[in-house]
Amino acid sequence: MSIGGALREAFDQDPRGGSALAVVKDGQVVVDLREGWRDSARTVPWDADTLVNVYSVGKPVIALAVLMLVERGRVGLDDPIARHWPSFKTEASVRQALTHTAGLPAFPVPRPAESWAEWDVLCADLAAASPEWPPGTVAAEHALTYGHLLGELVRRVDGRSPARFVAEEIAGPFGADLAFGLGPADRARCAELEFDAPDWPERNAGEPGSVKERAVGNPAGARDLAVVNGELWRSATVPAVNMHATALGVARFYDELMRRRVGAMMATGQFTGVDRFIGGDPLTWGLGVQLEADGTWGMGGLGGNAGWADPGRGLAVAYVTRRLGDFATVDRIEAALNSSTDRSDIRF
Repeated sequence: MSIGGALREAFDQDPRGGSALAVVKDGQVVVDLREGWRDSARTVPWDADTLVNVYSVGKPVIALAVLMLVERGRVGLDDPIARHWPSFKTEASVRQALTHTAGLPAFPVPRPAESWAEWDVLCADLAAASPEWPPGTVAAEHALTYGHLLGELVRRVDGRSPARFVAEEIAGPFGADLAFGLGPADRARCAELEFDAPDWPERNAGEPGSVKERAVGNPAGARDLAVVNGELWRSATVPAVNMHATALGVARFYDELMRRRVGAMMATGQFTGVDRFIGGDPLTWGLGVQLEADGTWGMGGLGGNAGWADPGRGLAVAYVTRRLGDFATVDRIEAALNSSTDRSDIRF
């Protein structure tokens, strides 16, 4: 079976009631699959223009925004964040923010869901915060804080909002259908998220008192369907977790990255060890992406979304879903890609 056939089989095995898989090679779309509906009532079919909240799959996008400024000589990887953000108290570097080692994995001040629309408030909270560990010593995915740390750097150095920078410097030039801070037209094509089971928020809350519990719970609402399916969330800019994209948009992002020098920069290992947010086995962080032992690199997103680059085959892969569950489909997709012993086998 060709890789393309294996991928279709992996995608079709467990329909999610709204999901998509895309693979791009050298700018050419070689797989573009979708199934299900855009809405929970199952009345609007999922189509090529359907956007969905992909959670942490958006983190590499805001990381790239910072790395573009590094390439242009406007920011240094080892610059103290405070050099560009004078009110920032933690003695962390830009590199440490990019690699989830800045020691600020959780917003320090309890805030309601409405605060997702208050960029300056949340950035002020981070600026005044004390790190939980000396920066550079511990990795803990900055689940909700990552986008504000990096996005505020972009705003202070470049002058544009992070949403506008991404639109003008990344989404547009890359031909990638992805965005933060959606306008009315884009909000109208968003898929409604739903849980695979009623206990999904509890299953993904973390142990009481853990880094994960604190990191994902404040501000409120990031795992609340009433919030994430609402206008406030979709129109806000939360670069750590609220990028809305098509599968093809995410795949085009990685395809373009692999053909740019900044992609190699992003995929350079920076920290290897146990991540206190993710737990489990040691992992390796690059500058905004996770690096895998097989040479692939990218980022998964809460609920089963993922996007990654496979440089060995020259493939950019993305899977997105509106049904928040596990990563079983992504695991099957990876297995299908690895089912060929000949890495030159790219027949679709």
